[in-house]
Parts: sequence; C-alpha cells; structure tokens
Amino acid sequence: MTLHIINCAGEAVEPYLEDLARLRSTVFHDYPYLYEGGTDSEGDYLAAYARSPRSIFVLALDDNEVVGAATGMPLLDDQTAFQLPFRKKGLALEQIFYLGESVLLHPYRGRGIGHRFFDEREAHARRNGFKLAAFCAVERDEHDPRRPPDYRPNDAFWAKRGYRRQHDLFCELSWRELGQAEPSRHLLRYWLRSLEH
Repeated sequence: MTLHIINCAGEAVEPYLEDLARLRSTVFHDYPYLYEGGTDSEGDYLAAYARSPRSIFVLALDDNEVVGAATGMPLLDDQTAFQLPFRKKGLALEQIFYLGESVLLHPYRGRGIGHRFFDEREAHARRNGFKLAAFCAVERDEHDPRRPPDYRPNDAFWAKRGYRRQHDLFCELSWRELGQAEPSRHLLRYWLRSLEH
C-alpha cells in the first residue's frame, strides 16, 4: 500500500473525474446522506469545480487508485443554492471559500487524512486571498432509526479545527435517498471559520 496525497487545481483534475464521481457515490450512499445517485449526476457536479480556475482537489491515492478526495472553490463559482444563504444575510461572497466535501473510504480513515484535507484546502484559500472558509453538512435527527449504532458525527472534529456551527445559516438541496422513488429536500447546516488567524 503506497498512500500519497496530491493537489489539483481547475482542469488539472479532469483525468480523475470519473474516479471521483464513483467515490462520492460510494461514500454518500452511507448514513447520514443515504444518497441514491449515479455517477452521471456526480460528474456534472464535479465538472463545475473543474471549470473554476481557483478550485482545489486534494486527492488521496493508494498507488493510482483514488481512495479519498476533498474539494473546494470560491463560493462565487458555486451553485446558487450554496450562495443564497449568504446573499440573504448580506455577506460578501467574494471573501468566502467553499469547502465542498471530504470523502474517504473506510479502510483509510483514522490516519490523519481528514486533517490533511482541511490543511491543504485552507492553505489554498489563504494563498488566494479568501477571508472565510465555509462548508455545510446534512442535518439528521439524533434518533433517526437509520443511524448506525457505531455512527459518530464529525462535529467535534470540525470544532477542534476552529469551525463554528451556525444557528441561522442553512441551505436546502434535493436528492433521492435510498428506497425513494423521487428526490426529497434536505436541510444542510453551515459551519464557518475565519482564515485570518
């Protein structure tokens, strides 16, 4: 096993897009997202990151296999759904770097790769002059019957990295959950961190 981390910006990620779409579909299939999606829709989502010249992809490779990835790009380059909560509050979008997702296959967790994903994206955002890092995470009821007994939320991990859970900043996205015939709406809560210290 030869695990290494590489960074790609903008179009440089294109050779990996198919692998990334497959990885996202695999990881988001699990709780808490329970995502029933295909690689086609994932490919469309990832293509927006590839079009953004200031985007970043942090890839974890085992030999040449993509086993983990984290994404980020200027919020101004992202979909309207992610921008809208900030626009409603009158926040300056040009200062915000949006951290898309961190996905990592189970056998590679617990090795510090999650911290590396954040380190690399935050450093990239600072180099490009952004003042604030933001991401959002799906909200699930603590007593959701689909919650696995060994599930541990990432809240403590994010808080230790300086991110603050927002009580009034949410976005809404639609996707089809496992067993659903049609997409349903989901609430995702934002977490923010200043990049100025």
